[in-house]
Amino acid sequence: MSQNHHGMQVNPGQEFLCYHDSINKEREGRFGRIFQNHPPLWVNPNVLIELGKVGGPMDEGNNAETADEVPLGMIYLGQFIDHDITLDTTSSVDRVNNPNEIENFRTPALDLDCIFGEGPEDEPFLYENDSMRLLTGETNNNIGQGPDLEKHDLARNGQGRAMIGDPRNDENRIVSQLQLAFIRFYNEVYNDVEAAHPEHSDKENYEEARRLATWHYQWIVVNEFLPTIAGEVAVDTILGKGRKWYCPSGRSFMPVEFSVASYRFGHSMITQEVTLQNGGATHDLFSASVGRGFTRLANEDQVVHWERFFDFDGTYQRSGKMDTQMASTLLALPFLPPQTPAAMKSLATRNLLRGQSFLLPSGEFVAEKIGRPQAEIDQVKNFVKNQIQANNIDLDYGIPLWYYILAEAEVIGREDKQGFNPGEGLGPVGATITCEVILGLLELDQHSYLGANRNWLPTLGNNGDFKMKDLLEKSLTSVMQPA
Repeated sequence: MSQNHHGMQVNPGQEFLCYHDSINKEREGRFGRIFQNHPPLWVNPNVLIELGKVGGPMDEGNNAETADEVPLGMIYLGQFIDHDITLDTTSSVDRVNNPNEIENFRTPALDLDCIFGEGPEDEPFLYENDSMRLLTGETNNNIGQGPDLEKHDLARNGQGRAMIGDPRNDENRIVSQLQLAFIRFYNEVYNDVEAAHPEHSDKENYEEARRLATWHYQWIVVNEFLPTIAGEVAVDTILGKGRKWYCPSGRSFMPVEFSVASYRFGHSMITQEVTLQNGGATHDLFSASVGRGFTRLANEDQVVHWERFFDFDGTYQRSGKMDTQMASTLLALPFLPPQTPAAMKSLATRNLLRGQSFLLPSGEFVAEKIGRPQAEIDQVKNFVKNQIQANNIDLDYGIPLWYYILAEAEVIGREDKQGFNPGEGLGPVGATITCEVILGLLELDQHSYLGANRNWLPTLGNNGDFKMKDLLEKSLTSVMQPA
């Protein structure tokens, strides 16, 4: 007999699971590691700079490919989810970072604190004066904007700054509009709860509406977002057999293998250009209309039509493929100060250097650790070697975990019930880390639907299911969609 790290007796070779042996009762904001006592990978920083530079192996240039069936909106939803669970303001690529010493300024729970803030008692400026509905531009009467634009914008102060639970959710037009959609969704749920329970206090209606809005969001994450990004097989396996690797002892935490590596998949799927509306103009990712952020809605052409981003009728924009290449503009970020070194203007280079600063293990190490077959690991290694050999880049002694996960997605891909789909989502290593962490955060949270009532089904949507399409349509109940 042997023991796992929870002290539970297991037979040699038996799968060890880490489910509800310790439901989280504290939401301490901290980072940590899944894989302890690992050999950290070191690659010469000049090599990482070469890998991520403009014109290097990760620059897709004019060769961008789109996924077959991943809505572009799912990548921005992934950014929204990231802002809901993690915020690191203290680490730096210029020093070794100990994750156990870094505070996470978001709760490690999918609780929509980026929407609700600290609640109406602690942050009343997010809420209407006469109810516990969240403010929008329309109910805030944004200064100098006018009613036609107010109804399509977030609540803003006199300087045009959004009054929201997480300012990062105003950093580009699409996430800003997504923040507004979630606010509207909660408000509509609140209206329903208030109408159904006129005898309840505002506080009771708030608590119920917040719970329902949050649980429906969590349902989308588990049943639509994760299967799209990581595959049905990974989600179903972890829900059915339990987690093996993300096993907090008493408290949930944010693993750096997730936050610094596997969950940065979206950087390869963001497209250089985007269309906000049906029949509308195509905009550059960092144009004033889309990507400069932290500004009020300037005209109705900037209002997002959600059927362009999510699957309403099959006509949505596709994301880029999940692979080792990124939009060229992401390798030369235009909004950084002019004095920023060219290498640090590359999001790819920043990701690679950040992974090294956190002493992450190589992708091969993690793949071996979780039991991936050697033939599969060799397949990824050979693919990477072929991708970089023309640039005289040497990764023979280890592939950075983030880059390995992207390469794995490109060459192996997302595992669905029908088989693997290269370029459509995370491969086995990336899917394992991402799904175990997100599902673990839910299972370890006694307030989530997976932590409180595993038999719960959505009360909105259709036939016990609920998708982003349903949430977005509900959010527009009281707002006329632009023609």
